[in-house]
Amino acid sequence: MEQFTLEIIQDSLIAAGDEMFKTLERTSMSPIIYESLDYAVGITTNKGELLAQGNGITAFLAALDSVVKSTLEKYNGKNALQEGDIVIANTPYAGGGTHLSDVSIIFPVFYKEELIAFTVNKAHWTELGGTFPGSVSTVATEIYQEGMHFPFIKIRSKGELNQAVIDIIKVNVRLPDSTLGDLYAGIAAAEVGAKRVITIIEKYGLETYKKSSVSFLDYGERMSLEALKTIPNGVYEGVSAIEDNGFGEGPFPIKAKITISDLKFIVDFNGSHPQVKGAVNLSFNGLVTGCRSIFKAITTPQSDANGGAFRPITVLCNPGTIVSAESPAAVSIYYETMISAMDLIWKILAPLVPDKLPAGHFRSVCATFISGIHPDTNQFYIQAEPLAGGWGASNSHDGNRGQLSCGSGESYNIPVEIREMRYGIQVEQYAFHNEGGGYGEYQGGNGQYVDYKILSDGAYLTAAFLGAETKTWGMNGGNDGSYNYFKIIRKNGKEERHSLGTNIYLEKGDIVRCTTATGGGYGNPKDRSKEQVLLDIKNGYITKEQADKFYHLIN
Repeated sequence: MEQFTLEIIQDSLIAAGDEMFKTLERTSMSPIIYESLDYAVGITTNKGELLAQGNGITAFLAALDSVVKSTLEKYNGKNALQEGDIVIANTPYAGGGTHLSDVSIIFPVFYKEELIAFTVNKAHWTELGGTFPGSVSTVATEIYQEGMHFPFIKIRSKGELNQAVIDIIKVNVRLPDSTLGDLYAGIAAAEVGAKRVITIIEKYGLETYKKSSVSFLDYGERMSLEALKTIPNGVYEGVSAIEDNGFGEGPFPIKAKITISDLKFIVDFNGSHPQVKGAVNLSFNGLVTGCRSIFKAITTPQSDANGGAFRPITVLCNPGTIVSAESPAAVSIYYETMISAMDLIWKILAPLVPDKLPAGHFRSVCATFISGIHPDTNQFYIQAEPLAGGWGASNSHDGNRGQLSCGSGESYNIPVEIREMRYGIQVEQYAFHNEGGGYGEYQGGNGQYVDYKILSDGAYLTAAFLGAETKTWGMNGGNDGSYNYFKIIRKNGKEERHSLGTNIYLEKGDIVRCTTATGGGYGNPKDRSKEQVLLDIKNGYITKEQADKFYHLIN
């Protein structure tokens, strides 16, 4: 009977995480949160071990537990957290850190004066100050240019909001209403989770709750260890590179050595390039979260996130590299390097577990930030969102078309209607392209074109599309895919092609064309059936000329 009770508590915690997730979605004020779902929520033990995490950004899989652990390192002894406290943090170089725009709300949960849990969330705030709108820059050289920094400070102390911090935020960001709205939404979500935890404890008792937590974490560990037994033991290595640091310099190598046994999964990134000038640097915490994402994909993809499931994985890298950057390195487009590191692990492991990992995908967030004055409301706006692209084919089916990157997880693009209402742009085109690539027995998923026509009297664009010089990779004889890039199509017809760009001036009538890559193919193209090739032509996924050249289609 006790085992049933423990499982009910575990399911109740997962349900509480889902309720936190919906609360943040419904109360936030920024489309990147309530439409794109660029956030994550979770519940941890009083020591910061992850018990439940709502769907959301996979890139935050190592963020929620580690930000709690870093909070506990700061607040201990005579300085320990008290009931009614809430901590806010966005430090990239400590636990939970990615870049300044991802802000964590850490809520200690007390029951009868005992600290028994934390509820926590981490969300991307559209605007946090800094040199350029959207708090992102491809030419930043130090973190001070990237926005406001909250080094694990109390936004609420003993139940009283820190009005001084709120006032500082209000006068240092370009969108104070939505930024503060997202802060309050994060607090609301954490409070909802805390109430649910207390309800569970009151129903089943504190000791049973604690026993459930231990049981749940141990179960997660057992499941990962069982999965590791199915992966060939050995040492596997690979090298990738970051093409550009925003200053035309590069490439910068990333090296990974993976050691797999029945008990351990060790990823060693030592030997990677030192941290660089520019904002492509990745903190060690961001590296860990990327590694956890791939580890989960090959071990417990169907299970809810659980701190115990990550006990077998160890990530190694000396401080100060491009994947373990230290202060004051700029990190605002860290996600491009994180995805490159994930892609490297993915490419190394894919031949070992072809039933779980497909060929390479477009490996970029392809995030765009467009800012200006709305022509209807005369209000300043910032459009911030990730874009969708092509995923690689697998050993059993074609690659997915128009999906967000591996770092985005259960997030979405912003609907056209919302974009055109909230921002001074018009979406001229939103379609799959057939620029080619990804040919194989199973075809790589198509990338996309998204065209934004500027309606404002002037606007500015910041964007990062790594993968402009390196195609997505094919597998088992499948062809490589294509490239990520963006173009500025001026109203006079002149075109400018870019990979990285900051605060590029746009005139009314100019078009920004975003192009995301097609994923890699799987298997020899000659093994693809004629009927499937003809259907691809009919659907516009490939052209007749491409079919003739790569599939040797004979009429």
